[in-house]
Amino acid sequence: MRFLHTMIRVGDLDGSLDFFCGKLGLVEVRRTESETGRYTLVYLAAPDDLPQAQGGAPLVELTYNWDERDYAGGRNFGHLAFAVDDIYAVCARLQAAGVTINRPPRDGFMAFVRSPDQISIELLQKGAPLPPAEPWSSMPNTGSW
Repeated sequence: MRFLHTMIRVGDLDGSLDFFCGKLGLVEVRRTESETGRYTLVYLAAPDDLPQAQGGAPLVELTYNWDERDYAGGRNFGHLAFAVDDIYAVCARLQAAGVTINRPPRDGFMAFVRSPDQISIELLQKGAPLPPAEPWSSMPNTGSW
């Protein structure tokens, strides 16, 4: 397992970039914009992590949802993300240990669980998605993540 990023939802992208980059000193390493999803993702790295940023240094992901500005109840902190070798095996191990799979890996690529303190944890399949498989393919979402 490898730690990927921490996601923070922001209501003012320019103000957040000014803080994280202009004041704190992080560096933007990549940006994704989705017109259909109406969001912008900006990934930031610490200056000392720049040599490894494209190859795997942990990043801060700023998620700017174009139509939402206010986040109540801690919704501005999104999740921790980890890349795993076999998402089905990890989810099966977690489920056997009593962990609820909130968003099953129906696509063979992404799943979400929550910590005992309700912190969302995103699990992402390393490389290409695995072929869809049961019981995950037909498993419904449980709760929120």
